[in-house]
Formats: sequence, C-alpha cells, structure tokens
Amino acid sequence: MILGIIQARMSSSRLPGKVLADVAGMPMLGRQVERLRRSRRMDELVLATSDQASDDAVADYAARLDLTVVRGDLDDVLGRFGRALDAFPEAATVVRMTADCPLTDWRVLDAVIAHHAATRADYASNTPEVRTYPHGLDIEVMTAASLRTALFEATDPYDREHVTPFLYRNPKRFRIEFLSQTPSLAHLRWTVDHPQDLDFVRHVYGTLHAANPDFGMAEIAALEWNSSKAV
Repeated sequence: MILGIIQARMSSSRLPGKVLADVAGMPMLGRQVERLRRSRRMDELVLATSDQASDDAVADYAARLDLTVVRGDLDDVLGRFGRALDAFPEAATVVRMTADCPLTDWRVLDAVIAHHAATRADYASNTPEVRTYPHGLDIEVMTAASLRTALFEATDPYDREHVTPFLYRNPKRFRIEFLSQTPSLAHLRWTVDHPQDLDFVRHVYGTLHAANPDFGMAEIAALEWNSSKAV
C-alpha cells in the first residue's frame, strides 16, 4: 500500500493561514487534494497537522474532504508522520507532500513513485542537488521501514521538523535515488510562501482550471505572468 501524507499548519511565519486561503472558490488545501486524488498509484491520503488550537480549522476542513487526519506536536513533524503510519500499518511506501504546493502534478507524483519502485530505493525524490523540476512540484517517496528508522533514531530538531533529512543525509545507510528531467524548469517557483506566490497560483487557476481542471506542469509553465499586474 502507498500512503500519501500531506503536512499542513496555519502558523506559517511568512504567510499565516495560507493553506486555507481561497483559490478559485475553494481553500488552497482543497485544490491540492483535488489534484492529488488523480494519482493512479497512491492508495490513501492523510493530513498530518499539529495539535494546536490554531490548526483546528485545518483538521476540520480536511475531515470534510474525507481525509484521515492525524495530529501531533507542532515542531515534530516526523512524529506526526509516525502517527500516520500507525493509522495505516499496512503501508509499505510513504509519499511526503506539503500543503503549500497546490499546483502539484499527479503525473510527476506518479513518476517519482514509479522511479522509487524501479530502483528499489529506500528514499527517492525529484529534488537532487541540481534541481530540474519547478519549486512546488517537490515529491519525496520512501519505504515505511526507512521512515520508521528515522522516526526512532533521529534526534536533531532539524530532522524532526523536516521529516526526511535523516534519510538523504545518510547515503551509506539508505539507498538514495533521484529523478530529473530535461529541459530543466528549476527557475520556476510554484510553491506558496509569499503573497505574490498566492497571486500566481490564483492566476493559474483563474486561467486554466475552468477549461481543464487536470492542467499539468507543461500548461502552467507556458503561462505568461507579470506579478506587477496581480490584484
């Protein structure tokens, strides 16, 4: 079983509340879930948020989307992933995603999952040292066994907060594989950290979604965008 886990919180320091910001009439998290559910390889999708009162709205909205919700320590995101694994002990593979990437392309997602399986990797991603995918299309795939090793052995707060560094910083212990593409689109930024990022995402949905809700990486990359005209 392949388990997808989305980490989300309301307390972003740069753009608080962004995961529930409106995007074409739906909270941004809902738009991302809409896209992720097109995957042909993921079997289940879980939302991992904090146990802080500030994240009650995230948990409530995810439940309305029929997502399984797990909650835990705000800073120990790795611990939250462990709770997700406990909820689905049959999971053999885990996909990590963040809730501020509402332009995720399920085709890229499935390609990284396929690459992980084909190479028999412990950890695979499309974010090697020399990136070729846009920022915001990041996908990380790992075996549940490797994630559990990190869960029990990682003590560095950085590893606990960012979930996967314990794996990819230990290539002698874990088989690490990366997926790249040509031509590179690494110069493009599609993640939402700042107001102008949210403006771009709204522009994408406003331009593409009505005609083709399943728009992908190529269609987004072809869009013209002038941030000075954002409203």
